Amino acid sequence: MAPPPPDPVEQLYRDLETKIREYRPKDDLAPLERAFRFARQWHEGQTRDSGEPYMVHPVKVALILAEMRMDVVAMETGLLHDVVEDTSVTLEQVRKEFGEEVAHCVDGVTKLSKLDFYSAEDRQAESFRKMLLAMVEDIRVMMVKLADRLHNMRTLGFLSPERRERIARETIEIYAPIAHRLGMGKVRGQLEDLAFQYLEPDAFREIVTNIESRRHSNEEFLEEIRHTVESELRREGIPARLEARIKRPFSVFHKLRRQKIAMDQVYDLMALRIVTDSVKNCYAALGVIHNKWRPIPGRIKDFIAIPRPNLYQSLHTSVVGPHGQTFEVQIRTDEMHRVAEEGIAAHWKYKEGRKGPAEDDQRIAWLRHLVEWQQDMQDPGEFMSTLKVDLYPEEVYTFTPRGKVIVLPREATPIDFAYAIHSDVGSTCVGAKVNGRIVPLRSSLRNGDVVEIMTQSGHQPSKDWLAFVKTARARNKIKHLINASERVKAIEIGEKYLDKEARRLGVQLGRVTKSDFDRVAGEYGYSKMEDLYAALGYGKFSARQVLAKVAPEVVADEPEESKPTGGAAAEPQAAPAPGARQQDGDAVIKVRGLDDLLVYRAKCCNPIRGEAIVGYVTRGKGVAVHSKLCPNVQSLMYDVERKIEVEWARAVEEAFPVRLVLLTDDRPGMLNQLTSAISDENTNIRSLEAKTAVDQDGGIVEMTVDVRDKKQLEKLVAAMRRISGVRDVERLFK
Repeated sequence: MAPPPPDPVEQLYRDLETKIREYRPKDDLAPLERAFRFARQWHEGQTRDSGEPYMVHPVKVALILAEMRMDVVAMETGLLHDVVEDTSVTLEQVRKEFGEEVAHCVDGVTKLSKLDFYSAEDRQAESFRKMLLAMVEDIRVMMVKLADRLHNMRTLGFLSPERRERIARETIEIYAPIAHRLGMGKVRGQLEDLAFQYLEPDAFREIVTNIESRRHSNEEFLEEIRHTVESELRREGIPARLEARIKRPFSVFHKLRRQKIAMDQVYDLMALRIVTDSVKNCYAALGVIHNKWRPIPGRIKDFIAIPRPNLYQSLHTSVVGPHGQTFEVQIRTDEMHRVAEEGIAAHWKYKEGRKGPAEDDQRIAWLRHLVEWQQDMQDPGEFMSTLKVDLYPEEVYTFTPRGKVIVLPREATPIDFAYAIHSDVGSTCVGAKVNGRIVPLRSSLRNGDVVEIMTQSGHQPSKDWLAFVKTARARNKIKHLINASERVKAIEIGEKYLDKEARRLGVQLGRVTKSDFDRVAGEYGYSKMEDLYAALGYGKFSARQVLAKVAPEVVADEPEESKPTGGAAAEPQAAPAPGARQQDGDAVIKVRGLDDLLVYRAKCCNPIRGEAIVGYVTRGKGVAVHSKLCPNVQSLMYDVERKIEVEWARAVEEAFPVRLVLLTDDRPGMLNQLTSAISDENTNIRSLEAKTAVDQDGGIVEMTVDVRDKKQLEKLVAAMRRISGVRDVERLFK
């Protein structure tokens, strides 16, 4: 009789134990086996979309954690990370079976229940908030989450296209940047490339084909360079290990998009890495390289003297090689190389009572600040958008006049710099000098700028600043001060409005008790009357509605559709102004739960059917509807009270004008191909202007086209990007 086939899940677990024994030979693995048996029992009968047993996923997550050389608690969490979310196991059971540490980590990686939230956006935002808070206390929460996401991305092909895109976008916007901020270059690279192939399949194929077509000649070139560098370093007595690499597809794509350049202008497509024994020899090796080949001006970066915030250290230089080909050289020590690849996991020293890196580790300090700045943020959409900005790789290194380094996101302004020094410096800022010259406050700072902030006591931040600041710290401080000032004005306006309407309708407010007012405020979801006055002042609803509840015997209630909907928890909505109606052409949008409100599409972004939209109550003008991608949204939504839920009302055949700008190669026939692509998508061109770019090698085409909805726009943009020589296509917002 033939022996039974080997159990693949059991074999995977044995591989896990073998891997752990390589770097933790003395650890007791009994708790790990108990976690494996427990998870297997509860996941029994469950399968993944690929058809394989569900338990394969937790074990592979634990294997990724073992590759990171994590401790047993982290791997127990990896095995158990889905039991609370996907089975009937409770967190209390996990705590009882495996202890407080494991339970805390499992809770940190468990998403919140779908039943607790009105929308998927709310649930996603609060799940991230919960995860970040747990991560501050124990970094292993994020290690497990990254390992979980990495394995999910490797098996993403089995999901529906919609789920694939949602998960890939979340990965590239949230998880890859977190890996970057933790210095985990290897994990970040894998997440970005996996997400890229699902989000931009055409661009991914084109870049991979381009890289592969040059691979043979590039590898020959790198091998030649490697031999030359080895002999030069040997002659100078510099010990070194050399590695060659070709830039990752997503990195190439990101660079082409950001700098709007062609493939042959990517100077660091090929790179040689020199790993030596000391900092002194790093600089000596740099001298050898520059002595042999001519460096490209502006391409020398010293991340050893000034490490990146994620503690990455290396010397970077780009040089022109022997055949006129450009390539990058990275020079670092062994320790720097380990930190660059593994980040926070490279310094993993687990001791009793210690949950990871030291309290003052820079890679965790940014997270603590992030959680502090965002704890008061109520709006889920705002939380997610500022989180994405904060996770964006920091790249600008600026200095105070005394030489202190201030690291900021790309395109940060003097206002961001001022708030990075201190809140009071930011709020009282009236001007800035960069390298000794006065510059506008909206100017973008560059590497090496020396910034001096001019302040004036009693000065208040301007609402206009919100349109150009880049950091969450600056944005939140500005919003807080403006909100406080606007709220005082709104309360005053609301009181006057209520008083005026009461006199008109014959209601004597002097006879209404405070408890009656508080009761009415409570019916609208407010805890006190000041909040009700503020809502009236913002135009969220009418004074008549309030008076009808305060004195029903005097004032008739308003029609049913203008009452707040959704029960006691619902926010009161704006009442229609007298004679209000939808603006022509905007009947496709309505305020959720209400009819007959004055609603209009904002001209700055002209949102199109199918894309995410948000409404903003404007005093006396009705509800302005913006695309959530509109750059003005962040500056307008400083006050959550004025945000209102809007939705697309019905399908229509009318077209929406959309402005596009294309950066292309300057060659004959380009316009003909573009207009053919537009015609093939049954799209009308309203206007088109083409010109040669003055500061770049190429052409710029600006056009306004008619599209029916977001899907048609996406198809049109994809068709344009497929045209050879089209480097980038962007939608223009005014």
